[in-house]
Amino acid sequence: MTQTLITISGQLGSGKSTVAKMLAEKLNWQYYSTGMAQRSIAQKRGISTTELNRQAITDKSIDDEIDAVFKNPPWGQAPCVVDSRLAWHFLPHSFKVCLLVDTKTAAKRVWSGKGRISEQYTNEQEAYTYLKKRRELEQAHFTKNYALNVDDTSQFDFVIDTTNLSPEQVCDQILSAL
Repeated sequence: MTQTLITISGQLGSGKSTVAKMLAEKLNWQYYSTGMAQRSIAQKRGISTTELNRQAITDKSIDDEIDAVFKNPPWGQAPCVVDSRLAWHFLPHSFKVCLLVDTKTAAKRVWSGKGRISEQYTNEQEAYTYLKKRRELEQAHFTKNYALNVDDTSQFDFVIDTTNLSPEQVCDQILSAL
């Protein structure tokens, strides 16, 4: 395998972080997530990630802060798996993977997920409503600020629906596609 950069993108709750971490571990590559950066910015500002997305539509400094990593990647030339909604756009030479998921399944995953400090819900329905709103905001944001259609899967090298698959199965399919 000559590819040394994989970008994992996809819908909210599709398993991007879980799969990207697992893939990096299996390949013994570095792992980087812009989602962690986004959550950190939201937490510093004392707002939710949904509110950060809302503000990012008109406050370009938020995008600049998140996107700066692609100008001088912290992983340098080392092989890396990047978990990011837009990494495929900034790193076009990567092997670009898109994960899809049914919204109800995504809500169940996010609601039961551990470690989502800025995203705590009282029930699965609240997670579902939040995900739908956040997706709408992200679509508006990416269209306005980047002129990108996040639903256009033709931009990716490999697209997989994770709804009925385990993270291990998703990793295995990505490794086969590589």
